[in-house]
Amino acid sequence: MIIILFGPPGVGKGTQAKILSGKFNIAHIATGDILREAIAHGTELGKRAKNYMDRGELVPDDVVIGIIEARLKEKDAANGFILDGFPRTIMQAEALDRVFAKAGVKVDRVVSMEVDKDILMDRLTSRRVCRNCGSIFNLLVDKLDGALCPKCGGELYQRDDDRRETIERRFEVYQKQTKPVREFYSAKKMLVEVDGLGDIEAVTGRLTKAVKGY
Repeated sequence: MIIILFGPPGVGKGTQAKILSGKFNIAHIATGDILREAIAHGTELGKRAKNYMDRGELVPDDVVIGIIEARLKEKDAANGFILDGFPRTIMQAEALDRVFAKAGVKVDRVVSMEVDKDILMDRLTSRRVCRNCGSIFNLLVDKLDGALCPKCGGELYQRDDDRRETIERRFEVYQKQTKPVREFYSAKKMLVEVDGLGDIEAVTGRLTKAVKGY
């Protein structure tokens, strides 16, 4: 099974992709995680990617497409996978079609998670990350005692790409470059829209139904 999951920043793609990955026993492929790992290790790719991500801009297509194509060849993707954060442009979607055609596979579902921008803005600016263990929390829902991680006691901080000015830019980029991808798949009769608002379990239930086609 091959699933493409997309939607605006902060809609919860990462959380739901991990859940669906376990539910359907398929690989979770998140370009954001791959890029952040490269940044953490200080690779050349990481340095290039960080300049774009810190400005809320998309990493160039040639870099991301190369990463994705290599990732799809790994063993854990043989049973299928869910793409989280890719494709983000029409060029990427067309390139992905070529990669799939060469591999002799096809997409089963393209799912778009939909949530109002104002709600997403509040959600993103309230996100905090632990410098020590990497756990993610949200000031709107998690009860935090000061600025320390409740799991390990590490310092909590706000990522540069979660600051309001960067998020505004991310939404602008989404509207201009990524939203047309929705129309690309809609024209192919492949797109399914899912309401992304609500608790995690409720959203997972809606996504599961969308993926299974009922």
